[in-house]
Amino acid sequence: MKQRRIPAVYMRGGTSKGIFIKAEDLPADSEKRDQILLRLLGSPDPYGKQIDGLGDASSTTNKVVLVSKSYREDCDVDYMCGMVAVDRPVIDWSGNFGNLSVAVAPFAISEDLCDAPFEGTATVRIWQASLGKKVIAHVPMHGGEVVEYGDFVEDGVAFPSARITMEFLDPAAEELTTPENMCHGGLFPTGNPYDTLTFGENEHIEATMLDAGNPTVFVLADALGLTGTEDKAKLDADTKTLTRLEAVRAAAAVAMGLAKSPKDAVTSRLHRPTLALIAAPTSYTALDGKHISQNEIDVIARMVSLGKVHHAIPGSGAIALAVAAAVPGTLVSRVVIKKQSGMPIRIGHTSGVMPISAEASDVSGGWRVTKAVMNRSARRLMAGWVYIPGNIG
Repeated sequence: MKQRRIPAVYMRGGTSKGIFIKAEDLPADSEKRDQILLRLLGSPDPYGKQIDGLGDASSTTNKVVLVSKSYREDCDVDYMCGMVAVDRPVIDWSGNFGNLSVAVAPFAISEDLCDAPFEGTATVRIWQASLGKKVIAHVPMHGGEVVEYGDFVEDGVAFPSARITMEFLDPAAEELTTPENMCHGGLFPTGNPYDTLTFGENEHIEATMLDAGNPTVFVLADALGLTGTEDKAKLDADTKTLTRLEAVRAAAAVAMGLAKSPKDAVTSRLHRPTLALIAAPTSYTALDGKHISQNEIDVIARMVSLGKVHHAIPGSGAIALAVAAAVPGTLVSRVVIKKQSGMPIRIGHTSGVMPISAEASDVSGGWRVTKAVMNRSARRLMAGWVYIPGNIG
């Protein structure tokens, strides 16, 4: 049996990495497409290592991104992001990866999926097909190629790169109803800036459930007996706490209309909603040993993805946090150092600090988010062919 080969590019976007493939190089049938991608990553793997594939059992790299020319007149390219489960034959296409979205425009330019100037800045209009949301990427160009090296530094990435500015337009817009994404719509899916969730063995906790960038549930770290500055390795090894956090996330998924039951959330909604532990600013030590002073940050956040603490912060989670900080009444607004709408807030995360801004205003008694803006970087790491057994898909 011959192997099948598919052209692909391995890219870093922000503090994440993933496999980028042109949608035209995969079957149009979603079931066959997913079979190919699962095998490509090495899932499902009962050993949890994905040795026979490109996956590495990490939420920051176990991702695939499909990009195509857009069918919309107001966009240049469409893309979808998939979170690939390690031990189950599941790909969750329902959300967005804010970090990897930064790499979409550079990939599209390099693959001739959109136009770009020979010099200057390319403005690429991107359609998030799963969410029905629009993103504008501003990408530096030189000599007809994407500029990938520069002096822009982001905590969680070891080497400096070129700055890419991302504008997430109307990130809380009502979502599309698709097979991958149940429609729930609105900034607050429950209609409230915070609610009391019942989770696990009849435990209760206050939570802000918000849909901007990606559905996210925010809880105060001290409500779970935590500080929000715990060592990542220690918290990742604390199975009791992680089980409670997953129970909170599953309960929020049901409350937000993303899953029919907590069990459904655990099995099929791998990263929607993302769970965020938040706390007021305090000094702590980042993952690389760097001291982060209390006066360098406006809020502390620890995001949990695929049952582990994110090594930095998901871009989409940062968008949600910036929006929550701008809207009165949320749990985030209780602990964040207040800023004017549109001014960046500094998020203290596992690897350091990330500034991000969101513009929100009270319109006719309801909050409207115009856009969120963040600066990140991206780089092409490898391009070539990926191989899978010829009988797959």
